[in-house]
Amino acid sequence: MLNLGEFTKRAFLNGRIDLSQAEAIIDIINSKTEKEAKTSIKQLNGEISKRLSEIRKKVMEILVDIEASIDYPEYDIEEVTNSKALETLEELEKEIGELEKTFDNGKIIRDGIKIAIIGRPNAGKSSLLNSILKEERAIVTDIEGTTRDTIEEFIQIDGIPVKIIDTAGIRNTNNKVEQIGINKSIKTTESADLIIAIIDASKELEEEDRQILELAKQKKSIILLNKIDRSIVITKDEIKDKVGDKPIIEISALNKIGIEELYKEISNIYNLGEIEIDDTLTITNERHKQAIICMKEHLKQSKIAIYEKMPIDVVTINITNILEEIGKITGEGVSEDIINEIFKKFCLGK
Repeated sequence: MLNLGEFTKRAFLNGRIDLSQAEAIIDIINSKTEKEAKTSIKQLNGEISKRLSEIRKKVMEILVDIEASIDYPEYDIEEVTNSKALETLEELEKEIGELEKTFDNGKIIRDGIKIAIIGRPNAGKSSLLNSILKEERAIVTDIEGTTRDTIEEFIQIDGIPVKIIDTAGIRNTNNKVEQIGINKSIKTTESADLIIAIIDASKELEEEDRQILELAKQKKSIILLNKIDRSIVITKDEIKDKVGDKPIIEISALNKIGIEELYKEISNIYNLGEIEIDDTLTITNERHKQAIICMKEHLKQSKIAIYEKMPIDVVTINITNILEEIGKITGEGVSEDIINEIFKKFCLGK
């Protein structure tokens, strides 16, 4: 009996679906949220294929007109052909540019947002993680340096997957094991989309706090002043002087105060509430995006070739390259190696 991967590959090779639809099946299987699944279903239904088919038709019309001007030079239609080609290329550049812009939202829908929680030991990182997850996921004690490795969990905010990473407390230490965890914390902040820097507002700022705020200042971040259920000694104004216009929220991670405000701030930063998928085609696949970027470049070069009155074969080559990039998405002319690599993703659980 054929497994899903073999069945889908056979459907592609027999022309029943194109490569973008085959990839959509993989994305549906791997989807983490309803929004991601719905976006993949639109792709499976052929929304990308239909849009690319319309673009291909316009490109083919340009090539037909160019061939006519070559075959019938006595009719002196080259100027008309070039003018019409430029007009169509302008339209295509706008259409393809709009497709490319959807990838920013598409990446968020597919990959989510990676958030690193950083702070010095006992600032409340693990308590914050537990409050967000609404379960005792991380160990919370009064002993500094309890967390020595990252803890990763997924949540959803406005239907978007969010990976929350609790990191080891940042401080100077002679403990080799703890130092490995601290180095990993710093590395995690470098790859994170958003940093949540948590400061113990019941204690004066220490050197480690200043280092953490400096890390946060350099990236997209939210500053949390924790432990407001105690007597606080640090104000928002004091923190604002060090981080500028970064959002600052007062919370009590232990008592779950300010958590909803944190969610709203994350949603505002990424405009999560405005990401709609019902009426729009959204590009979520990195491979598709790269092909679209190449299409834009070939469009640009085609226009330059016409403006500079280059030989007609130069214009034709650039326009033909647009068709090749469309084929990379739909699967026409794609190498066997790429096809095999894509269908390897069906090997679940390996």
